[in-house]
Amino acid sequence: VNLNYTASDDAIRSAVQQSGLRRLFTSRLFLKRLQERGVDIPAILPDIQLIYLEDLRREISQVQMVITLILVVVLPARLLQLLFVRTPQHDAVAAILFSSGSEGAPKGVLLTHRNLAANVRQVADVLNTLENDVLMGTLPAFHAFGLTAGMLLPLTEGIPVVYHPDPTDGENIAKGVAKYEATVLFGTATFLRLYARNRRITPMMLQSLRYVVAGAEKLPQEVRELFLQRFHKSILEGFGTTETSPVASVNVPDRLETSDWSIQPGSHAGSVGLPLPGTSFRIVDPETLDELPAGTDGLLLIRGPQVMQGYLDQPEKTAETLVDLDNQRWYKTGDKAHVDEDGFLTIVDRFSRFAKLGGEMVSLSAVEREICQLLQEPELELVAVNLPDEKKGEKVVLLLAGEHDAKSIRRQLIEGGMSPLMIPASIHVLPEIPKLGSGKTDFGTARKRALALEAA
Repeated sequence: VNLNYTASDDAIRSAVQQSGLRRLFTSRLFLKRLQERGVDIPAILPDIQLIYLEDLRREISQVQMVITLILVVVLPARLLQLLFVRTPQHDAVAAILFSSGSEGAPKGVLLTHRNLAANVRQVADVLNTLENDVLMGTLPAFHAFGLTAGMLLPLTEGIPVVYHPDPTDGENIAKGVAKYEATVLFGTATFLRLYARNRRITPMMLQSLRYVVAGAEKLPQEVRELFLQRFHKSILEGFGTTETSPVASVNVPDRLETSDWSIQPGSHAGSVGLPLPGTSFRIVDPETLDELPAGTDGLLLIRGPQVMQGYLDQPEKTAETLVDLDNQRWYKTGDKAHVDEDGFLTIVDRFSRFAKLGGEMVSLSAVEREICQLLQEPELELVAVNLPDEKKGEKVVLLLAGEHDAKSIRRQLIEGGMSPLMIPASIHVLPEIPKLGSGKTDFGTARKRALALEAA
């Protein structure tokens, strides 16, 4: 169980309680760094036994280290495995990761050894990992993307990895890429935007990268263009969820087939790519689960060896999320999406991110995009949430970060011709938009903030 130390105190306690955690392996130096940031783990979890890595290191004698070194050098790997490694059942739970909680309370996701091993193999095959690859690891291991792509992938593929503990520290990450000639960088749109806007990072610092892959959240077009303009590197967008270990699809570079000199397309701008090997997508009607034609928006279902075992101690939620269709096990993502005729997947929105205004369904993401376009500020930090309304059933409330005048914003939206249905009922200006540790917008906290502001 990898605890998300960037979560709220209540979320950390909830994860510990749900998983029955009794011992926590950590380090004194790490806890000191967290305390400097206002996170006091011993105070949050007073009943948990803390085991410090510094203490474990001191318990290993020089003799033990020498004996271990000799065994590793002399004995074949197969014999070492038989002597010291306990082989688990493939379908035994390997990790319990808690979902981001961007739309509510975090859920414990049960990922098996088969799930994680399959996803590592899928990602390695699609990215065509090479012997001379070096990974720049920046994503935390409590994040499914960080665990699978940042830790398990280099571990099982024998790829050297350079870790940096702070994914927002773009300058030092870029220095790490340059110093160790890293070839692969995984990130999120939020972090990649920070790097592209950092004038202390030069194109030469990132010239060794052959893959820059974005996941965990939607990649805005302006981030893609800015990164390409600054560093001459294309970002390959992928998609997944904690429940899919997490990678389900990814764009890859186009390939030239020398047999007939044709180009095999591996990416479509705006899409999240093709399904990984052994993975299937199905777009269905959210009510009937009937399959829809290509290009039609509907509920995204995913099938593959990386789909989770279920949710921790939530059999009803598991049964609701994992459905059997045609004797096949499918995961209901909750995402509104479509698959084009070439098989590329495009995520439109979350079904939960809609407001029902007097019977009309309004996409909150569409509201956000329209506001950015009308204000001509594509990198504006904002989030639209839906709240109860006595007259229309629901209303749209906008939270805006920075120094803005709410009345002026509303006037610009009206003068810009924004549909009255999409104009927020209220606009509130905050110092910053609530974020999760992955950089994604924390919709649950944003909604609570909006409720409090409306009630004030």
